[in-house]
Amino acid sequence: MQLDAALALLAEWGEPSYRSAQVRQGVTRDLATSWDEVSTLSKSLRARLVEAVPFAELTMDDVQRSKDGTVKARFRTADDFPLETVLMRHGERRTVCVSSQSGCALACTFCATGAMGLGRNLTGGEIFEQLLWAAREARVDGARIGNVVLMGMGEPFHNYDEVLRFCRLANDAEGYGLAARSIAISTAGWVPGIDRLAAEPLQVKLAISLHGPDDEVRGALMPVNKRFDVAAVMAACRRYREATRRRIFIEYLLLDGVNDAPEHADRLARLLHETAPGGFHVNLIVYNPTAADYRASVPARIGTFRAILERRKIDHSLRQSRGRDIDAACGQLAVRGVRELRSRQRAAR
Repeated sequence: MQLDAALALLAEWGEPSYRSAQVRQGVTRDLATSWDEVSTLSKSLRARLVEAVPFAELTMDDVQRSKDGTVKARFRTADDFPLETVLMRHGERRTVCVSSQSGCALACTFCATGAMGLGRNLTGGEIFEQLLWAAREARVDGARIGNVVLMGMGEPFHNYDEVLRFCRLANDAEGYGLAARSIAISTAGWVPGIDRLAAEPLQVKLAISLHGPDDEVRGALMPVNKRFDVAAVMAACRRYREATRRRIFIEYLLLDGVNDAPEHADRLARLLHETAPGGFHVNLIVYNPTAADYRASVPARIGTFRAILERRKIDHSLRQSRGRDIDAACGQLAVRGVRELRSRQRAAR
């Protein structure tokens, strides 16, 4: 969705300012699916827009529906790169998990997306289009999107400028109008991105995939730890807290016999206390099966881990898996063929 380009064209064509308001309303509030559906515009103006700028940049390949109400959509970009988007239902609330890249370069060992390799970065418009799709889906049930999480395919801070462009589009009071604090960006601990976000006036949430309380554990799970180790990530968290005073969300995937022992919980609690007392909320995540050779922690070990965090006064919650039966849960998003497609496109150039 090239909303910015369409608005720039209207100004270039000398159209009155209220035409821009009509386009914003049609796209972000009325959730039109084509220029022809923006019925407040004249037929001639709609025809000019159809000729000048594509309404949609993504093509729908497939939609899957889980028994728990989760919906997963598979899209394809105009140059054929695949991506997936997940709409989750929590009672009356709706959360959409959007992708910032086709694939991912970080190769975390537990993540199906990491096994894909990187296709390419998505544009802010392509990310925004995922939100608009989810909003249309939610509207069928009379619901509205309450939260957007950039936790789908990709490392958002490898695509920082376009991710922030998306956030501004979603937050635009004259457009979609989603509160900034209803948007969460999840990073694998890419320190330059954390530092850049600390300086942003837009008050989006920051989530960091940690998954281990020290370099030995985290380094075995996440190759990015070689670039930015636990100490570097925690130092960035400290700077972020000092600059923003906002709470940071720590994502911690519980893997049986890997990072779920009592001593891991103790080390995690000590690490967070030493970095910024009271500055974190830990989201504990149950492992969802992928091709990787891991098992989910058993309930007893999860219970012990949580009890230690509780005793050490670490705010935390246990995230419930959604859409596991359609491979839509955390860590399960993947589409084959991205590396091959990128190689073919490079060869063609």
